[in-house]
Amino acid sequence: MSDNNQQQNQINIELDEKVADGIYSNLAIINHSASEFVLDFVTLMPGVPKAKVKSRIILTPQHAKRLLKAINENIHRFESSYGEIKDTDQPQIPLNFGTAGQA
Repeated sequence: MSDNNQQQNQINIELDEKVADGIYSNLAIINHSASEFVLDFVTLMPGVPKAKVKSRIILTPQHAKRLLKAINENIHRFESSYGEIKDTDQPQIPLNFGTAGQA
């Protein structure tokens, strides 16, 4: 591939400071319809009965599947370098928290 073609295929992505700090999440709630997947990222704190959605990502089904593949590939790379990620017991979610699935 020529240098000119490589430059045309590059995407310039900007990351501002607030977004670069990230948001901690220890619960993901996933809902979907025929046209979109909605991922809500929540931080649950011990002893606190209420939690807020910290971030929401809305994806097309095609992008959701690509994200799944990318996460699977990166987990494989991580485990190849650092060993298996141990799956711990799932935390108990209060019944009044919501009816959506969890990840």
